[in-house]
Amino acid sequence: MDNQSVLALIGPDCTAEQLGPLMERAREVSAHLAMMLVGASPPFPAASYGSPHYGVIAVSDVWQEQYAEGGEALKQKGEEIEALLETHGASGDVSTVYCEPPAMDDAVGRRAKICDLAYVGPDLRAAPAVFDHALRGVLFASPIGAVINGMAPNGSFLPRNVFLAWNTSLPSARAVHAALPTLLAAEQVTVACFDPVMTELRDGENPGSDLAKWLSHHGCTVTVQQYPSGGKEIGACIQDRAQETGADLIVMGAYGHARMREAVFGGTTRSMIQQTGLPVLMAH
Repeated sequence: MDNQSVLALIGPDCTAEQLGPLMERAREVSAHLAMMLVGASPPFPAASYGSPHYGVIAVSDVWQEQYAEGGEALKQKGEEIEALLETHGASGDVSTVYCEPPAMDDAVGRRAKICDLAYVGPDLRAAPAVFDHALRGVLFASPIGAVINGMAPNGSFLPRNVFLAWNTSLPSARAVHAALPTLLAAEQVTVACFDPVMTELRDGENPGSDLAKWLSHHGCTVTVQQYPSGGKEIGACIQDRAQETGADLIVMGAYGHARMREAVFGGTTRSMIQQTGLPVLMAH
């Protein structure tokens, strides 16, 4: 984790009490914090879309005032965070994204492309659309992994016990590569396979053993576990088994199925995003 650049996605309601421990942890490992304030602008007035080509776009004074107030609030919060970085002696910079939620993906993704890992702040959950689009910006518009529920005061950039949910999919492989510095620093890594299909073209004759061999070659201490779900939802199984092993971080691939399918029918990724009790590093 030393000298890495960590993107921290936070909202205008984040507090010094939430950010202080994060900055202290970053200073301890010489990480650079790219603090990105993410705020939702008021929806553009629908009536303005009917303006004629090359004509004057009519926008109400109320909308303009609301937009200006929101932008000014983000600017002031950014100045507070810059002062807080200086107080904690942490390396960092502050940028803002102020737009309607669907436009956030690309803006977040552009910043994430030149970082090593992203943390999504818990305060963004108060605005579900903002939280979802900020997370999607990391997962689908950048090559790095995203950590949710990882900004708790007692959290760490270097977890000791990591639970790795593995299923040989490309998202799972990308999550492992994104988490490799974290896995190398951990004291114990549990490679967990749920309902593995033990065939050569699926999960292999001994699921998880090939990944464990590769991680061991890097220097990780690895244990392989194969679990039956017993008909239980896989996301719930991951949480139960991770708690049993005392894990302080879960690593997993995100959206192995289509996003629309997960949104309509639910799925492992959605259930893991919705839970708030366990830190999760995910990648797509």
